[in-house]
Amino acid sequence: MAIPYHSPVDRKRHRYYPDFIVELKNKDGKIETVMIEVKPYKQTQAPKKPKRMTKTFENAAKTYLTNQAKWEAAAAVCEKRGWKFQILTEKEIYGRR
Repeated sequence: MAIPYHSPVDRKRHRYYPDFIVELKNKDGKIETVMIEVKPYKQTQAPKKPKRMTKTFENAAKTYLTNQAKWEAAAAVCEKRGWKFQILTEKEIYGRR
């Protein structure tokens, strides 16, 4: 499923493809649809601004902004369809803190 989104980095329209769309049976026995995105935890957090600008910081900031735009668009699609949207990182997958 392609989800259109507007990138704040290049100000262009792009398409986002989520990692998984799954149907799960909840505790009540009802089927729920969940759109899942798997990302490193670091990419889900805003990067800390360093004392001097570096390429590493610039790239991390662009990645974070792009991901936020993608996830906002995905959440809107899920809300319209009555689905859930979930981002999983290594913390949720492996239980690390």
